[in-house]
Amino acid sequence: MSTPQPQIIRCAWAKNSHLIRYHDEEWGIPVHDDRKLFEFLILESAQAGLSWDIILRRRENYRAAFHCFDAAAVARYTAQDASRLIEDAGIVRNRLKIAAAIGNAKAFLEIQNEFGSFGEYIWKFTGGHPRINSWRDSTEIPVTTTESDTVSRELKKRGFRFVGSTICYAFMQATGIVDDHTLDCFRRSPVKQ
Repeated sequence: MSTPQPQIIRCAWAKNSHLIRYHDEEWGIPVHDDRKLFEFLILESAQAGLSWDIILRRRENYRAAFHCFDAAAVARYTAQDASRLIEDAGIVRNRLKIAAAIGNAKAFLEIQNEFGSFGEYIWKFTGGHPRINSWRDSTEIPVTTTESDTVSRELKKRGFRFVGSTICYAFMQATGIVDDHTLDCFRRSPVKQ
């Protein structure tokens, strides 16, 4: 007779195979690599008004459409590139979001030039270390915080668009700047930087 396997407890939002894989392998793990940070900026901005599951299912299409999230390449996109993206059924074809991604790439490069890396800049909002929260369940997790308000305001001052506080908080969660795994989640154990 086989011994039953213990049930893995995850954050409540990880409900299908895409979300479970993302939750288990990426969400909340500290990211310092600029290309990966740029990827999450594009994806989180694309998510505005949509579900994260929709964006995850199109992630590979975004990777192809946006030069593997190479900010320098995206910053050079022309009106012709923007038109190509509008026609790409594999991504969210929203003119404002596409224009924002191109503009955000330019602002991203300016931050890299000023701070040495975008990671150096973005991590300063939490003192260079993940903010680890202690939520009992997902209903306690806020959609914005004073830190995400500050990040949003500062990014907007630097020319970024589609970076409201809710998007910024989701970005901070995704990249491990904030760790919002619930206390019962198996990923809750401290994640090393």
